[in-house]
Amino acid sequence: RIMTKSEKLFERAVKRIPGGVNSPVRAYGAIGEAPRFIERAEGCYIYDVDGNRYIDYIDSWGPMILGHNFPAIRESVLKACEKGLSFGCATEIEVEMAEFICDRIPHVDMIRMVNSGTEAVMSAIRVARGYTGKNKIIKFAGCYHGHSDAMLVSAGSGVMTSGVPDSAGVPKGCTEDTMLAAYNDLGSVETLFQQADGQVAAVIVEAVGANMGVVPPREGFLQGLRALCDQYHALLIFDEVITGFRLAFGGAAQYFGVTPDLVTYGKIIGAGMPVGAYGGRRDVMELVAPAGKVYQAGTLSGNPVAMAAGLTQLKYLYDHQEIYTELEKKGELLYGGMGKIVKEKGLNYQMNYVGSLGSLFFTGQPVVDYVSAKSSDTVAFAEYFKKMLNMGIHMAPSQFEAMFLSAAHTDEIIMETLDAVKLVL
Repeated sequence: RIMTKSEKLFERAVKRIPGGVNSPVRAYGAIGEAPRFIERAEGCYIYDVDGNRYIDYIDSWGPMILGHNFPAIRESVLKACEKGLSFGCATEIEVEMAEFICDRIPHVDMIRMVNSGTEAVMSAIRVARGYTGKNKIIKFAGCYHGHSDAMLVSAGSGVMTSGVPDSAGVPKGCTEDTMLAAYNDLGSVETLFQQADGQVAAVIVEAVGANMGVVPPREGFLQGLRALCDQYHALLIFDEVITGFRLAFGGAAQYFGVTPDLVTYGKIIGAGMPVGAYGGRRDVMELVAPAGKVYQAGTLSGNPVAMAAGLTQLKYLYDHQEIYTELEKKGELLYGGMGKIVKEKGLNYQMNYVGSLGSLFFTGQPVVDYVSAKSSDTVAFAEYFKKMLNMGIHMAPSQFEAMFLSAAHTDEIIMETLDAVKLVL
């Protein structure tokens, strides 16, 4: 058999890049194949270097909510590039971006731009500790909050797939103040608060678990976290790197009607450009340097090209909020349709979804947390993934990642996908 271009590229990549990829979630190791190397994308399609076209359900892990290569965003990037790529100085568009978000998201009074979701979370936790004068952080097993040391405790997704529970190179001291609760279990959170003896600075949570596959919050769970944080004088941080501006314009906070003290955003506010942000209550955010005593900096933060792309996307989403209603319907069509197929075939699998995010779990038990997610048959998933890929459907190569829908996925394309699912399962 003649090697494909993707296989040849992977052969070169593994010699110079650890594992041949620049992020573990791109690895096909669990699938036993070389990853597809992508050349270009348009709408809901991506094209690999071998000329294959796929219906894409990764959406660059979420930010391509309008579809790939959206014309208005592409034009804004080209226009921004003409003025220069980076100045390392203050720019007008950073102010516009901050004003646009703060004026429209009720729980964000001030916001600081950074370069990734990992940076956003790391910084939000630091400012929470600085504000409260406490050190302990409660997080949830299976929730991923980037790769900063303190958060690499039972961290979900890429870590789960590779079979490494946490990470080498993280000193014990970095995680001794990170307390681990069970997602969807308020009792486990209250127990930790009691054990911590008033030393919890914050609870951080993916408002919808999306790094152990998609795990929706049980009714009352997020509201319960809000109440516990108020009771024990801790801050509530919503990690909305995936859900922000996706479930609703106001993210999961709006979707579920729960107000966090701090929120972290990622890729979607840059429309796919490298970007992140953290924001929230004014009295908390005013502690961030140079206004206050909590230090955080970034040479490329608020990059003018990323801001141009992101602001164009956010303005479009704000002006066309019917997109969120349409994405809910598309989610029901695709994920609800997949659930029906599973039921009709008598398969003992679980279909979890919230809005445009969904996951098919290859397990017989309802998936409500990290433990139940880990009961999935990853070998069965690998077979399913390979067959779907061969039918031109591109999804995350991991049982523990979400599928993402975009405005570019038409009902016809979704039906085409469901036809493939019927044949494969």
